[in-house]
Amino acid sequence: MFSRGGSGRHARDDRGRSERPARGSAAVPQPDDRRHGPYDVSEAPSGVERLDLGSLQIPAVPEVEIRVQANPDGAVQQVVLVNGDNALQVGVFAAPRSEGIWDEVREEIRKSLFSEGVAAQESQGEYGVELRARVRTADGLTDLRFLGIDGPRWMVRGVFQGPAATDPGQAGVLVECLHGLVVDRGQEARPVREPLPLRLPKDATDQVHDEQEAAAAQPPLAPPTNGSGPGGAGPAPRRRPSPRPR
Repeated sequence: MFSRGGSGRHARDDRGRSERPARGSAAVPQPDDRRHGPYDVSEAPSGVERLDLGSLQIPAVPEVEIRVQANPDGAVQQVVLVNGDNALQVGVFAAPRSEGIWDEVREEIRKSLFSEGVAAQESQGEYGVELRARVRTADGLTDLRFLGIDGPRWMVRGVFQGPAATDPGQAGVLVECLHGLVVDRGQEARPVREPLPLRLPKDATDQVHDEQEAAAAQPPLAPPTNGSGPGGAGPAPRRRPSPRPR
């Protein structure tokens, strides 16, 4: 089921940010350093079937459901990839050209969790330092694993939930999806950390309208528990799948 959502904005623009790297910031990996994705659209392999959501293109991987939360006009608020008991929530955000922001974002997530009485532990993962935490939700205690991938003027944030949150070896085909993500940042100047715009394809937007009309008499869904910014720390919601890529 699709539901209406919102997103926030940040005051800083990536053009106005100092070129001197911030303390603890990481250099952005160059194309020659990448063994796999997430890819910038300028370096993405061709001939791969993907669901095009605008700023984010998701590869079609067997046994993976692509679930979204979207407005009636097709603006996507959240994207969650699901395989069995595992889920991977993905988001993409604006970043400076010359430095990564995951170090800063990771610290914000840690502080956000700590303010809620949750201790987060750092661990080394495929893409560098990750955060792991166990949070209490309506379904009980839930393990989460946060990771960030810095790219040229963008950052992809992922949140694993399920067995893959504590054992990366159980992520299975969700890792294949992560490796195949493509980011189309565009040339428009955007504030640092602003979510890049995501939209459903035209045929999927029409499906959203039909579902909204059919569900008009039903009570509204609860809003998502996690924030729209990269420092949000809530678990990934389970939503109905969006149309598969064609």
